[in-house]
Amino acid sequence: MNISIQTVHFDADQKLLNFVQKKLDKLETFHDRITKVEVYLKFESLAHAIKDKVVEIKIHIPKQECFVKASSKTFQTSFDKAFDSITNQLKKKKERLAA
Repeated sequence: MNISIQTVHFDADQKLLNFVQKKLDKLETFHDRITKVEVYLKFESLAHAIKDKVVEIKIHIPKQECFVKASSKTFQTSFDKAFDSITNQLKKKKERLAA
């Protein structure tokens, strides 16, 4: 499983990157054919408003793709929301393969 974590227009601290990496390592328990995982961490910019932190996760599985986007006030909360959504998608895809 190839993992790519990209930050858009800022440098993430090592604590955040370690948090994301640790969670992503658990993905293989939900689906064993994941080839690539792309994570984008960025700010949602609204004119003169407080910026939300946005996390996008894209997972590549042979002949399929999963995508999730979540935003909140912190990257950890956004990532947790996105991670929960993507794991649900992976579980459903795996169930369909088994059926």
